Amino acid sequence: MATSLEAAISLEAHLTLPGSDHTLLLRHWPGAGDPVLYVHGATFPSALSVGYRFGGRSWADDLNARGFDVWGFDFTGFGGSSRPRQMSMPASGVAPLGRAPEAANQVGAVVDHIRKVRAGVPVHIVAHSWGTMAAGRFAADRPDAVGRLVLFGPIVRRELEGLPRPESIGAWREVSITDQLKRFVEDVPPSHPPVLIEPDLAEWGPAYLASDAGAAGRNPPAVRIPNGPQADIIAAMSGWLPYDPRRVQAPTLIVRGEWDNLCQDADAAWLTHALGASQKADVVVPSATHLMHLEHGREGLFAATTAWLAGRAS
Repeated sequence: MATSLEAAISLEAHLTLPGSDHTLLLRHWPGAGDPVLYVHGATFPSALSVGYRFGGRSWADDLNARGFDVWGFDFTGFGGSSRPRQMSMPASGVAPLGRAPEAANQVGAVVDHIRKVRAGVPVHIVAHSWGTMAAGRFAADRPDAVGRLVLFGPIVRRELEGLPRPESIGAWREVSITDQLKRFVEDVPPSHPPVLIEPDLAEWGPAYLASDAGAAGRNPPAVRIPNGPQADIIAAMSGWLPYDPRRVQAPTLIVRGEWDNLCQDADAAWLTHALGASQKADVVVPSATHLMHLEHGREGLFAATTAWLAGRAS
């Protein structure tokens, strides 16, 4: 078991999906405590989220140092996992790749692998943004396999009108560093100093481009990602969530930033009420956004997550 907050040793392996030739890249920070699986969001993989080190320390390192057996993975189409063949074809006229039902199956494959390694114990899940929909669907279908659940900046159901049809947005899209930076800072009040640990993404940006071997050859350089997550977000904002929160029984923490425009007070209140879990909580971290794991507010995120996973009140 790690005993300090220093960087932990991480291992990588590939898991072949049952009945498929696709493989998922698994990342593992071994620990003696309960297993925790991180489920990433819509646009960047686990190495750029739970595994990304600022000042020599990542979220995975922090969890591992507090005794947990930490796991992460990349969904198909992201990072070190295999890419669907449709991602090398024109995007238009093809259904968005990687929708929530498929993603939930991938979560399940990873959880099953972890439980084989860990003698069948339930796995805690920490999920971010769109990843909360895949994790929520899995938790609803497999309550026996899930210990405690953390939904970081969850996407919930709204009733907006005028959005495009989810299936109409194409198979994939490309995202540049400029695109990411614009999205990362748009919810910070104009008068407030930057909250990103790297305000210009000086190191994170190049690392993001390096997660896709074809990124450097595009103009501008950009990472190609599946559009299924974006389609799921559009569907949720239009009134259709790909899982039923009433069926989620695991003790569930909602943790969000004060300035998270994708998970506002009304959204969190709706989800808290809708969840079937008897134990649930909502924690707001001050001066933080939807991307708080890349911000100075990450310490509040880390503390709330650790307390919940350890069974302490948040």
